[in-house]
Amino acid sequence: MANSPTGESVISRVVRLLSAFDRDVPSMTLSGLSRRADLPLTTTRRLLEDLVLHGLIERLPDGDLRPGMRMWELAARASRALNLQEVALPFMEDVQATVHQHTTLAVLNQRTVLYVERLSSPDSKLNAAHIAQRMPIHAASSGLVLLAYSPSAFQDEVLSAPLAKVTPETITDPLLIRKHLAEIRQRGYVALPGIGVTEWTGIAVPVFGANNEIAAALNAIVPRNEADIPFTVPALLTAAHGISRALKSAGTSPRR
Repeated sequence: MANSPTGESVISRVVRLLSAFDRDVPSMTLSGLSRRADLPLTTTRRLLEDLVLHGLIERLPDGDLRPGMRMWELAARASRALNLQEVALPFMEDVQATVHQHTTLAVLNQRTVLYVERLSSPDSKLNAAHIAQRMPIHAASSGLVLLAYSPSAFQDEVLSAPLAKVTPETITDPLLIRKHLAEIRQRGYVALPGIGVTEWTGIAVPVFGANNEIAAALNAIVPRNEADIPFTVPALLTAAHGISRALKSAGTSPRR
């Protein structure tokens, strides 16, 4: 239903409100939320009444607003990511214990890379790849791994769209990306420094689900000048094989 001067639906405006919160701005005032969502103050106030009533947004004692626990509850009930996390976590702990770096698990979602789990290393100098963070597919090692094992039609769709430079080293030439995708399928991993964040190298390997379809990418994030690829890749591959076996036993298939 659309009842705004622009023809925008109520659901679209609610999504804009909920999407205004992020890791850097986890709470804000009513007027701040109105500005970030680019909605009139009266519209924001009216929609918030129902969102607060249903627990999707909470009002703090000082009057500020933040996402409510009801959001997490609803998202977690049938979450593919949650099931994937539960299977992968013990194997990720083994990787982190070996490489002593941030270890992440990422999936494809709406043509972006979505990080669904991260184990942090107190020894790492990087504050990287947070849970629920997104990255462009072509600007993350995890994304390139996920793309390498995706159907060719999806690869064509991604590579035919404009590819933005996230860093000076982000690869935006579709022909060069296709060359890297072929190398990933041949070697079983990727390690490209600086393509998403200048200071780090992401070393990523594929995780497969039912029917041997790509389900996720397992990744170690290391400072680019400390990347020990021959040491890190075997630990990642061993863990990825374990996760893949568990997913196949459970009959878990990926969904984009």
